[in-house]
Amino acid sequence: MFNISYIDKLLFTEHLSLMIKAGLSLKEGVSSIAEQTRSLRFKKILKKIIQRLENGESLGKSLGFYPRVFNNFFVNMVIVGEESGTLDENLNYLAQQLKKNNRIKRKVIAAMIYPAIVLVSTFCLAAALTIFIFPKLIPLFKGLRIELPLSAKILLFISETAQNYGLFIFLGIIGIFLFLIGISRLRPIKKINHFFLLRIPVVGKMVIYFNLAVFTRNLAVLIKSGLPIVQALDITAETLGNLSYQAKVKKLCSEVKKGKQMSSYLNKEKRLFPPTFFRMIEVGEKTGNLENSLFYLADFAEQELDDVSQRLSSVLEPILLIIIGLVVGFVALAIITPIYQITQGLSNQ
Repeated sequence: MFNISYIDKLLFTEHLSLMIKAGLSLKEGVSSIAEQTRSLRFKKILKKIIQRLENGESLGKSLGFYPRVFNNFFVNMVIVGEESGTLDENLNYLAQQLKKNNRIKRKVIAAMIYPAIVLVSTFCLAAALTIFIFPKLIPLFKGLRIELPLSAKILLFISETAQNYGLFIFLGIIGIFLFLIGISRLRPIKKINHFFLLRIPVVGKMVIYFNLAVFTRNLAVLIKSGLPIVQALDITAETLGNLSYQAKVKKLCSEVKKGKQMSSYLNKEKRLFPPTFFRMIEVGEKTGNLENSLFYLADFAEQELDDVSQRLSSVLEPILLIIIGLVVGFVALAIITPIYQITQGLSNQ
């Protein structure tokens, strides 16, 4: 299966919605998009979908053969649209949803880019001083036979180790990194990672509001399209990135299937579903206006995600400054202290 870019999927959804609204058949619409797309991988998939449409299959069933491109949420929205005669509207809902989810992801990524750049730059600078500058001073220090301070001895050990075994260390780090990525994709390990991720200060809040925004908006869209609440919850659970949230929403689905209210279950899970969400969903259930309550909560979660992202930046800035000061200060101290000792010795003579 292929992974298709967000832009290709968005353009497919928006353009197909407009073409159906203009009166074109599904085959004509998909064929037109296939001709326009620049992605050879996506073009190949669209051609196979056209063949299925020609054989009498529905669009929803045809898209279902490519789960890595069109997830369960996307496919079910299309199926509901075909059955209810509102395919163009449902595709438009999907396009808006893709935009909103992508905007949320960009906010999370943007919050992490700044500290990552600062930390990488700091350690690159320290590494350059350690590997290229400090070794040139070593013959001077040894020639004058001065006692190196502890900081210089540590830096000397790091410098010599990097020069002698740098390639092996680099390959080892790459190997460990790839190994960690590999095992982190295993579901049991992923469950543990996702569990602890929710408990990291500030970062955990970002994960919570990100998943709440996706949960409430996807559920609202599915309910608005006419799906029963149980089926909508089951589909929504699969769209959540955090496995802890997936498990809770699937449990919620089973509780609702037994005839219980969503709000009664969410009230027991206040860590993942704050009181605001429980109360608004309770109001929506009592008034029969659940989808509007969910849309409101989706906007609320996105706003909270914005606020937490800004707080993360304000929290990380002083921590980053301390880390930068410690790293650069240690390297500078290791280099300057021996030079100071040399100048003191010369002045005493």
